[in-house]
Amino acid sequence: MSRVGRAPVAIPAGVTVDVKEGVMTVKGPKGTLTQDIDPQIAVAVEGGNATLTRANDTKELRAKHGLYRALLHNMVVGVTNGYTKSLVINGVGYKVAKQGNKIVLNVGYSHPIEFAEIEGIKLDCPTQTEISVSGIDKVKVGQVAANIRSIREPEPYHGYGIRYKDEVIERKEGKTAGK
Repeated sequence: MSRVGRAPVAIPAGVTVDVKEGVMTVKGPKGTLTQDIDPQIAVAVEGGNATLTRANDTKELRAKHGLYRALLHNMVVGVTNGYTKSLVINGVGYKVAKQGNKIVLNVGYSHPIEFAEIEGIKLDCPTQTEISVSGIDKVKVGQVAANIRSIREPEPYHGYGIRYKDEVIERKEGKTAGK
């Protein structure tokens, strides 16, 4: 049996989990998330815990068992606490500013780059060199953060660019003078 799939998901007070016609719905204080689920995976909610069981032991279904358990856990955490990714901008003259529902990045191009918020995702700029991406859907938060990072990926010689706050950039040694 899957080690991830057999672990129960704790459901805090104020959160409801429903499964109808192959769609798993999680409602909580921060919002509602839905996820399509394989009909051979059954979700049972009892006593503040949700457990997932599978119909048989095929290789594909064993993989999906752990996947859907992890997705359910991410949904429960999202509707209770939410997710946040922080990005840092490093470079001479590089900065970011929030204007309405979009952020404007000056990251070494001849023009400023505008990045608009999408539904369910909030963009903040605590300082001129930091961006905070937050929301209830872990996948959307990660994808938006990756899209912002791809505007100017960090380069290995000086570390200029947009990186995750906890990311470590492997620095390369520059040219050395010959004799």
